[in-house]
Amino acid sequence: MKRVGSILFILLMIALIMEAALAISVAGTDNNGAEEMTLDAGKKGAVWFPHRQHQDNLGDCMHCHSVFPKEAGAIQKMKAEGALKKKQVMKKVCLSCHRKMKKMKKPAGPTSCKKCHRKK
Repeated sequence: MKRVGSILFILLMIALIMEAALAISVAGTDNNGAEEMTLDAGKKGAVWFPHRQHQDNLGDCMHCHSVFPKEAGAIQKMKAEGALKKKQVMKKVCLSCHRKMKKMKKPAGPTSCKKCHRKK
């Protein structure tokens, strides 16, 4: 009888450890967003944005997400609320980073309007 109790205790402990490990692994999984996005950019036309490529190249989400949160539609919502100016993200995040990378002779994104914006 003692042996059955010991086996049950060990099985219970294994189950608890496995459940805790699963909870930790799920909690540590980041939602990295879409691989690619099309951002509404008003009259100039939509901007195709290779999100995963930026994640891979930069390694730190806060390069961009220090300006706006990690949620779909955040930029448009903040513009509508007046929390972001019309071209703030493009000027302070996109262009400044692309120009900095270009200056350092590293692969860089476009620095002219027509390279990003696509007329509707």
